[in-house]
Amino acid sequence: MVVEEGRLHDEGGSGSPILLLHGLMGRGQTWRRQVPWLREHGHVYTFDAAGHGRPAPDPLTTEAFVADLAAALETITDPMVVIGHSMGGLHGWCFAAEFPARVRGLVVEDIAPDFRGRTAADWAELIRSWPQPFETAEAVLEFFGPVAGRYFLDSFDQRDDGWYLHGDVETFRAISEEWGTRHFWDQWEKVRAPVLLIEGEHTITPTGQMVKMAELHDDSAYIRIADAGHLVHDDQPERYRVAVEEFLTSLG
Repeated sequence: MVVEEGRLHDEGGSGSPILLLHGLMGRGQTWRRQVPWLREHGHVYTFDAAGHGRPAPDPLTTEAFVADLAAALETITDPMVVIGHSMGGLHGWCFAAEFPARVRGLVVEDIAPDFRGRTAADWAELIRSWPQPFETAEAVLEFFGPVAGRYFLDSFDQRDDGWYLHGDVETFRAISEEWGTRHFWDQWEKVRAPVLLIEGEHTITPTGQMVKMAELHDDSAYIRIADAGHLVHDDQPERYRVAVEEFLTSLG
């Protein structure tokens, strides 16, 4: 598998490495509001997943995404804290399961192991209906609202005539559809690093699964953040920060 250059971004800071993994249809840049305070706790890196502004892996499986991630991280030799949102949380714990010596702490935000039976067909059709290009930043914010709008402004490709989706709809759909055909409990049970599980009140996850994840992992903490949607870190940034900083401090 060919891995594109430029997928891992050094965001600065010093000390133990902290890796930030974005969700589906995101980019590393979506973490820019969290990077400044995370630099106080370590050397921060962001990552652009395959299929998000660069070629998708072949085959289009979670294992292929994790292999792409592992290849990008070969130059980071110290054990890292991996912080992942949604898809990034899944990839983070699958990476931690496969490479336990490379992960000293894990934060998983609003994602669960078992979405079997769900389909992304209607969701993909909704994405196809989006007006492209969005001619101005204000148009993006008006269409998606202030929280999701900032996420997509940080993700989309900006061209001379406006903002465009930064990947193929069929690729995004296929990523999501895979989650509807299998579960990831086996990978979760192989995680050995300390874990913080963060779930939003208005979550996309099946009821009770993140609580069960905590019950299955002896060195884990679970927090449910009220008044937060799927983008917990942007929807309730202060409460998210308090939870993550407490976790990072606990790691020493």
